[in-house]
Amino acid sequence: MAERVVRLPDVGEGIAEAELVEWHVKVGDIVREDAVLGAVMTDKATVEIPSPADGRVVWLAGTVGDVLAIGSDFVRLEVDGKSEPATAETQPAPRAASSPPQKPDDAASTASLPASEPPNALRSRSSTAPLHHASDRPLAAPAVRLRAREAGVDLRQIRGTGPAGRVTHDDLDAHIARGLTGTTAAQYRTQTAVTDIKIVGLRRKIAEKMSIASSRIPHITYVEEVDVTALEDLRAKINSQKQPGKPRLTLLPFLMRAMARAIAEQPHLNAHFDDEAGVVHQHAGVHIGIATQTPTGLVVPVVRHVEALDLWSCAAEVARLAEAARNGNASRDELSGSTITITSLGALGGLATTPIINHPEVAIIGVNRIAIRPHWDGAAFVPRQMMNLSSSFDHRVIDGFDAARFVQRIKLLLETPAMIFIEG
Repeated sequence: MAERVVRLPDVGEGIAEAELVEWHVKVGDIVREDAVLGAVMTDKATVEIPSPADGRVVWLAGTVGDVLAIGSDFVRLEVDGKSEPATAETQPAPRAASSPPQKPDDAASTASLPASEPPNALRSRSSTAPLHHASDRPLAAPAVRLRAREAGVDLRQIRGTGPAGRVTHDDLDAHIARGLTGTTAAQYRTQTAVTDIKIVGLRRKIAEKMSIASSRIPHITYVEEVDVTALEDLRAKINSQKQPGKPRLTLLPFLMRAMARAIAEQPHLNAHFDDEAGVVHQHAGVHIGIATQTPTGLVVPVVRHVEALDLWSCAAEVARLAEAARNGNASRDELSGSTITITSLGALGGLATTPIINHPEVAIIGVNRIAIRPHWDGAAFVPRQMMNLSSSFDHRVIDGFDAARFVQRIKLLLETPAMIFIEG
């Protein structure tokens, strides 16, 4: 037997280290070539590290949450090969956690064989074995595992419906739903336990970014009420007459177009502030980040060059990127490079928010829910569809006057939506 060292490969982003977010194996497991050993996270992407060979796991490089250097030992395998050197080294090709599911043969990748079975025996193993049983580690994406862990769900109790028995988000949702219907009075008992949950992966990235933004940027938040009655009427008419294949318009594309118009008049709001160099990088292209909630946490896919997109293009790009983000398929380029951001909690209600700026940007526009409110028209109260915009600005480089002027310009465009499309 020989020992083969699997090193943490360069995941192609020019980074020096990555955070370990999940092990798919444990010491003693028998693995097959191309089975997933574990997953690491860079700034935005989760990458699975496959095994380069059949073998038995004899050593793992730390615990979930540890930060590992690129090129350091990741896993050590005991492999078959009497004639090989005592120790061989290899760097497997990483793959995105959202890569297509493994082939059925890969499903039996982890330790379901007796410890005494030699690695070569894997090649002759029957393909008719169950996808997994109580002692196996079921196939699932890192995002699914994170959700299951947070919900206290044992994935081994779920029958996966994905390829090769992979447990999907839908499988997990269905399992949780079934559990809720079986709720008993036990849940009303007094609970005194305290659970310590280590912040890792995307949650830690979010925490770090929010800490930087909150500690380094003096925010000024400005809230304004917007009458969107005319806009909602226009939107309803367009949606009722839209051509097949066109996306359904939400308020978001109108807001994006309004922001592009307002930024053309106040370009210093479409910028990054390098506070260490004391330089504001003002961008000509309007790249709007859309804060999006996903099963694993908050991400910000970016719609690029909104200044050159029409309403339908904005809607289509928002829909495409939101789906990619929620499915974990968004690329690093699609999750970076924004120059200003939109965040929305409108679907959950709330009158106002205090958005945290997406560092190093200088402005963020927050959307609150639309509700029918009484509006005084000078003679009587009339029902109008009203919405609040809660927007924050970096007060080091954006004065309150400019912040208010920017929001008021967006308000005017949204309240008279025809102006969004009229140049000059």
